[in-house]
This record gives sequence, structure tokens and C-alpha cells, in this order.
Amino acid sequence: MIMAASASSFLTILFCSVLVFISSSSAQTSFRPKALILPVSKDPSTLQYTTQISQRTPIVPVSLTLDLGGQFLWVDCDQSYTSSTYRPARCRSAQCSLAGAAGNCGDCFSTPRPGCNNNTCGSLPANTVTGTATGGQLGSDIVSLQSTDGKNPGRNVSVPQFLFVCGSTFLLEGLAGGVTGMAGLGRTRIGLPSQFSSTFSFDRKFAICLSSSIRARGVVIFGDGPYIFLPNLDASTNLIYTPLIINPVSTAPAFSAGERSSEYFIGVKSIKINEKTVPINTTLLSINSQGIGGTKISTVNPYTVLETSIYNAIVNTFIREMGNITRVSSVSPFGACFDSRNIGSTRVGPAVPTIDLVLQSESVFWRIFGANSMVDVGNNVLCLGFVDGGVNPRTSIVIGGHQIEDNLLQFDLATSRLGFSSSLLFRQTTCANFNFTSAA
Repeated sequence: MIMAASASSFLTILFCSVLVFISSSSAQTSFRPKALILPVSKDPSTLQYTTQISQRTPIVPVSLTLDLGGQFLWVDCDQSYTSSTYRPARCRSAQCSLAGAAGNCGDCFSTPRPGCNNNTCGSLPANTVTGTATGGQLGSDIVSLQSTDGKNPGRNVSVPQFLFVCGSTFLLEGLAGGVTGMAGLGRTRIGLPSQFSSTFSFDRKFAICLSSSIRARGVVIFGDGPYIFLPNLDASTNLIYTPLIINPVSTAPAFSAGERSSEYFIGVKSIKINEKTVPINTTLLSINSQGIGGTKISTVNPYTVLETSIYNAIVNTFIREMGNITRVSSVSPFGACFDSRNIGSTRVGPAVPTIDLVLQSESVFWRIFGANSMVDVGNNVLCLGFVDGGVNPRTSIVIGGHQIEDNLLQFDLATSRLGFSSSLLFRQTTCANFNFTSAA
């Protein structure tokens, strides 16, 4: 009896131990991050914003140009793409439907490899910097990146079957050195924000905060706030909100009929300089039935690009508001340059007229201060950092990278709204102050 009882007790203890082990293992493998982070660097030669993810088996670091409005992740598969976990997206599969590629199916008459498989659906990867595109195949592979609680970096997490498109080597022309593809954050079901939120069941939100420095990194945060920047500032507080507008016609270099734009448009109603309204043709600020016009935000344009009549009106008004500040010869691509020795300095950059993008009402506006409106081109010269986009551009105003540096922008895909901080310099921090290096 004693021996039987001892055996029974031993089995009970063993069973409980197994349960504890299983529970512990489940807890480790079922870790659900609150948010995810990608570091963002500014390439000094191209002024593109680049990031890096880990992909494939065995894992490989993949450098990418960040494309805020890009449709998806695409990677050059022509050169040495090797992975035991790569899987082509087969025709008529759920993956093809998710990518909107169910009707785009074909074969590849060559040795099977990533990007070249029979019975696989295709897509149109594009280099949005140069405006070139080609055909490519949809597939999936493991992707890994770092988690965060909004303040400190956490453990790495993986998405086993992250959908992306295989591009071609020639698409890399014009991208930053070492880059092998583009990371699309656009409003599609296979853009990075949607795939990450779906995998880890967090809010369909993400924030970008681009550093103005080529030596210090900014950040993309997938998920809701807080977004804490040193010394201990939550940049997600006191945001100003404006609706995100859907352009019904795609603005990608290549697209299918009926496809809407994946880029992020906002409703600019007027523009003010020193709180004085700039005289412009406001019909250009609306998107017409062909998808032409309006205002979008871009990370592939280094500076804000304006339709010619809007550009001329802003430059003329800005020059007038600068008063007797000495003008100097223009420095390409800018049209209005000044002697910086005559311009004072403030916490938010050079002491120049403010530029307001007035949104859904007169009381809601995005104010651009000197740090974001002026570009130091050297030799004591500061130039207004806006460029002429021609008389018939696809989009009337493209807010470029320089204008959004050291501003936190939160994109809420569920409610279709943008939250923006205006310059973080006012709050004595910058986008380079996110903590990537230590955990609490």
C-alpha cells in the first residue's frame, strides 16, 4: 500500500510538472507584443529614409527604403535570395485574395526559385523614387523585428508567413546604396502595418518619427502609444487630428483598373504664411474623379513638391514676409534663398515666417516652423525647402520628408485619421530620442 501510494504520488507530481512545463512553454511562445519598432536612418547621398528587417531562414538582415504610401514589402529576389521557409502564393489561394491578386495568376518558365514559380499569383512591385515598376510574384517568408512597450525595446518577434513581392534587380536603380527593396507602409491589406496588426492583434495604428540627422536614427512604431522619447516625453499626447482621405484612383507607378491609392492624403483647405492666406487656386486642393489633385504625405520625396501656381504663390508670399532679409542666388532645386547671417535662431529652427497648412477648419492647422521649412545649403545660405512640381502633377501638394522630420505622425487605419504633433523641438526632444538600446 505504501509503495502504491508512493507511486501514485510520484505520478501526480510528474503530471503536475508536465502541466507547469506546458504552461510555461505556451507562455513563452504565445508572447504578444504591445507594439513593434523599426529604426529609420537618413541616407546622406539620396536623402532617402532606410530601415532594416530580418527575413528568411537562415535569417538575413534586409535593408529597405521606407515608403510611407507603398503598397507592400518588395525585395529583389534575383540576387541570392535563399531561404528554406520561402513559399510562393499559389493561384486562387487566400493569400492571393488578401493581396488583391486573385485574378493575376501565371507561370514562370525557368528553374523554380523565389520569384519564379508556376501556378503563382503576381503583383506589380514599384520603385516609387524613380517611378518604375515591373511584374513580380507574391510569396511569403519569415520576418523578424523588435517589440516595444512604447518606451523600451523588447524581445524580437517573428511573423512566420509574412506576405511580400519578389522584385527584380533593375528596380533597385536610384535607391540608396545597400538597399535591396522597399518597405511599404500604405493602406493595403498586405502593407506592413496591416500584416503586423493582424498577426499580433494590436490596434491598426502606426507612427513615424523621422530624424533630421544623418547620424541618429528615427523610428517607425507599429501599434498604439505611448510613444516615449527621452528624457521622458510621451509624444502621443496632445496630438492634433485630421481625417485621412482616400484617393479613389491609384497613384502607384503601375496599377490595375479600379484600384484605389494606398497613399495617405489629407484635406488641406488653404495655406497661410505668418497667418496671412496665400492666394492659390483652391480647386487644386481637392481630388477630382480621375484621382488628380489633393495633398499627400510622402517619405520618398525629400522636400515638399508643389504644383507650379501654388509654388509661385508660396514663394512670393514667403519672400514678402521675410521683409528686408538679404536674398542670394537660388541653389537648385530651391527657388528662394537667403543670407543666413541675417536670420536669427529659435528653438524650432531659423526665425522665419511660419507656414500653416489649414485643414478641416481654421482652428485646425499643421504649422511648419523654420527647422522644417528651411534647408541649410552651406556658405551661409538658407533656402526655402519647397520645390516646383510642374503645371500638371498627379498630386498638387506632396508633403516631403524634410517637412515631417522631428514631427510625430500617427496613422490610424481603423478610423482613417492622422494625428500629428507639429515640431517636437518645441517640447525639447527629437525623433532621434527613441530608446533603442536598453530595456527597463
